[in-house]
Amino acid sequence: MASERSGSVQSVGRAFEILEQLAAADGVMGLSELAERLQLPVPTVHRLMRTLVGFGYARQLPSRQYALGPRLIQLGAVATKTTGAWAQPILDGLVRQLGETVNLASLESDKMIYVAQAPSPHAMRMFTEVGRRVYCHCTGVGKSVLATLPEERVRAIIGRVGMPPQTSHSIADVDSLLEELAAIRRRGYAIDEGEQEVGVRCFAVAVPNAAVPTALSVSGPAVRVTTEMGTRAIPLLQAAARQLAAELSGS
Repeated sequence: MASERSGSVQSVGRAFEILEQLAAADGVMGLSELAERLQLPVPTVHRLMRTLVGFGYARQLPSRQYALGPRLIQLGAVATKTTGAWAQPILDGLVRQLGETVNLASLESDKMIYVAQAPSPHAMRMFTEVGRRVYCHCTGVGKSVLATLPEERVRAIIGRVGMPPQTSHSIADVDSLLEELAAIRRRGYAIDEGEQEVGVRCFAVAVPNAAVPTALSVSGPAVRVTTEMGTRAIPLLQAAARQLAAELSGS
């Protein structure tokens, strides 16, 4: 439903809500469905879509449905870079407390992309290059984000990218993944038990109410990142995730 905010320009607000609806629908939606979701007349939505298409922020497919446009890629890349920059002090603080590598990752085109990292001071440590993209089903950050999404969206993501095993511990089918996501929602955090890399354990939490699904994690050799270490790490990760959420929302 289109919402009106005090002091906002109505047409600009509606245009952004269209983009958000497209993103929530995995990037593609028909005109009538958009109008229904926004509770606006079809002609109004059509005019807004023509403007967004004209500026490259949306595009019309041969099916007559609308999709997110290529101009958003550049904006997303810049936003990712700046998000990593302002989040860095929070990640650095977690490393000082936990002594292991801390990552921030966001969902982009059905995979997780690492946007910031603070490395462990240990010589043997987990290192993930910022900008690296990984599957959701076999990573702590990915599973914690999937746990915040509706089941139909999870199934749609898996349907597009599949579930290629990264190790013998990787979850192999969507029903098992959905069971794991239910467990993550109950306990409030995800665990990667060597599912992405053998011998590495990771604890991860989702950043609450992030506009782009985002997660924070701590990872390292399983001999150091133990269950006992997780008991201490998870409350710190959750507090940091809440701080990131507050800064993202400007509150």
